[in-house]
Amino acid sequence: MKQNLIAPALLAASLLSGTASAQVAERPKLVLVIVVDQFRYDYTTRFRADYHGGLARMLDQGAVFTDARYVHFPTVTAVGHSTVMSGATPSVSGIIGNDWYDRVAAKSVTSVSDDEAKLVGGVPGVTGSSPRKLLVSTFADELKMAGRAAKVVGISIKDRSAILPVGHTANGAYWFDNDSGHWVTSSYYTSDLPQWVQQLNAGHPTGKYLGADWLPLRAKEGAKPYCSLVAGKEDVPYCGSIEATPFGNELIEEMAEQALVNEQLGKHSGTDVLAVSFSSNDYAGHALGPDHPAIRDISIRTDILLGKLMDAIDAQVGAGNTLAVLTADHGVAPTPEDQAARNMPGGRIDPSAFAKSITNALNAKFGDGKWIVSDANNVIYLDYKTVADKKADPAVVRLAAADAARVFPHIARVYTRDALLEGDAPVDAVGRAVKLGFYGPRSGDVTPVPEPYWFFSTGSTGTTHSTPYGYDNHVPMLWLGSGIKPGVYNQSATVNDIAPTLAAIFAVETPSGSSGRILREILK
Repeated sequence: MKQNLIAPALLAASLLSGTASAQVAERPKLVLVIVVDQFRYDYTTRFRADYHGGLARMLDQGAVFTDARYVHFPTVTAVGHSTVMSGATPSVSGIIGNDWYDRVAAKSVTSVSDDEAKLVGGVPGVTGSSPRKLLVSTFADELKMAGRAAKVVGISIKDRSAILPVGHTANGAYWFDNDSGHWVTSSYYTSDLPQWVQQLNAGHPTGKYLGADWLPLRAKEGAKPYCSLVAGKEDVPYCGSIEATPFGNELIEEMAEQALVNEQLGKHSGTDVLAVSFSSNDYAGHALGPDHPAIRDISIRTDILLGKLMDAIDAQVGAGNTLAVLTADHGVAPTPEDQAARNMPGGRIDPSAFAKSITNALNAKFGDGKWIVSDANNVIYLDYKTVADKKADPAVVRLAAADAARVFPHIARVYTRDALLEGDAPVDAVGRAVKLGFYGPRSGDVTPVPEPYWFFSTGSTGTTHSTPYGYDNHVPMLWLGSGIKPGVYNQSATVNDIAPTLAAIFAVETPSGSSGRILREILK
């Protein structure tokens, strides 16, 4: 039976005026949610003249937010992907990082690791992944719980990027397993891969890229590759894995098209959801930094792939029958080398030296012991057995650890769990971001924030992300589709606004942890 929805224009009016005006409208057949991993906002402007595909379509014909940001810390993959369709901050969603130390299990866990699940389609016996650690609902979950006949699929190279956007009730989430070279899923969703995924795997999806070089797009003969999938080539860096090249994104786009056709997305009585996360931009960005020519190249290639996917969707569901939204899970810092060349600040902080400095301070104050049980993501988790053995007050130990952290070079701020639990964190943007990233049952005891352009790194090259600063939290937010008013929007917005806006458009309950606003300004 056909569901009635409030037309976007009247929805916006009723939301603003409080009236109950409503009108039956044809809803989009498919919601396409695109996350481009580590895609800074300025990639939409710096490389704009080179975009002629899907990004160009969204930038020219859609609603473009110039000041969309994440309001939480840390700005990392799992947290970003969990925010997009839940609208929740880590303080509510429970997804506080890519991984963290689980005090109950006494081990490190990932945002989607699940001892009760098994990997399906990959190496036998390997533990699987699931959304069970996500404490809130997503827009896709709310569609399902509202009784809409929605089919929901998530796709990425990374398990967390495939799983977290679509939430608990998805029909399937698929990610690429480098060990087997297969697309895989988890027993959380199914005991066997669908036949179409098995057929895709049987065709060896990575086979055509064996020995390939990543050459500049439309390179002339004799051009030097950015890197090669063959190790040991003279004067050519080794790419490391297919994920760190544009070929990884090609695998994702091919998988998305296969899911579109084989799952008949957009052809059901309800609105279906396809969430696709392009991961290779992140792998390349970590290795090379945002100013390397290869980042421009992979960004242009992403635009081309998005155009290909959008064309396939239009062919499947008909032009004008898709509502698309695109964002990124975080940005990235410039490399310290690039910063030094332009007389800007920045550098790398040695995580082991940082942790050792805290241990040394605690040894001096309370006596020698194993004071740190984990420094996952450079957040200090104290060993409470040692605290008890030394008959020390845990709060006093936390303060001492924080004092030691504050004097470490290039640490801007340090927060204890006591300050965050009691609301004593500063109320500026950085303090608020740390507070919104804190979830008591999972978060650590001492949280450091580096100075701008400084970051924790175990290596001497490349770059990373996670800070509450603009280069890490400023991301694109683009909307395109029926009912969306095109234009450039300079007002502030957050990625948390995506979920409640989708919920309003489709007249379903706002996701349970959402803290965003409805983007009324883009609704016709």
